[in-house]
Order: sequence, then C-alpha cells, then structure tokens
Amino acid sequence: MQVILLADVKGTGKKGELHSVSDGYARNFLLPKKLAKPATAQAMGEWKAKQDADAYHAETERQAALELAKKLETIAVVVHAKAGTGGRLFGAVTTREIAEAMSEQIGAPVDKKKVSVAGGEIKQYGDYEATVKLHPGIAANVRVKVQE
Repeated sequence: MQVILLADVKGTGKKGELHSVSDGYARNFLLPKKLAKPATAQAMGEWKAKQDADAYHAETERQAALELAKKLETIAVVVHAKAGTGGRLFGAVTTREIAEAMSEQIGAPVDKKKVSVAGGEIKQYGDYEATVKLHPGIAANVRVKVQE
C-alpha cells in the first residue's frame, strides 16, 4: 500500500515522503495513529503541489542568498575599535561586532554564527577577510577594515 507520511516514523521514513508499506502495517499502525494517510489520487495531487511549492521556495531563498553574496563581496565593512600603543586592540573584534556592522551597512540582518574570520581573532588595526555563510553551498568573502 502506498502511504504519505504525516510524521517521522522510525524505520520507515520522514514526514512528507511517499512510501510503499505492507497493508497490515498501514491499516493497523500508521493509519490509526495518524502517522500516514493513504496515497489516493487527491492526496497525491496535494503532495505533488506541496513538493513543487517547497522547491520554488528553496530556489527563491537560494537566489536571494546569491544576490546578498554579490552585494557583500563588493562592500568593505568598517569596524571601529579602541587600541593602545602600537595599534594593539583592547580585547578583540568579535564576529558579533562584524555581523552588526554588516547589518547596518546592507540593511539586512546577518547572524553572528554565520560569520567566520580568516586567521581567528582580530587584535590589531588593519584589513582582514571574513566569510559569511548565507545558504548551504553559498558563502561570501567580505573585506573587514578595523579602524580607530
């Protein structure tokens, strides 16, 4: 019997997947517990429409991430910090400060967990490279300038 899973079922599949299971398993376990529904013509149409909608939304998010990556690669993020003699900073410039400066410049929120700095911490004035992971498989290299 063909069923569409309504929830994750251990040993069978994940929510939203179409599976072929034995009739007894479907009638006695999956259907009474509302873990699946039979794959009728109407249910298959709804399932296919949902799959198409999910693919469309994923592609739109990917396109938006590509546009944001292009925008980020053209700008230089300026972070202001205090330092002592010799240009050595008090503390370090963190990914949070970089993400906040990026958010202000581009007008879109950037998560600090998605930002990583090449070479670890920034402890002196100068120019650095940071990588921002925007989407699976899409990352942007951003120039970071630390100034007084």
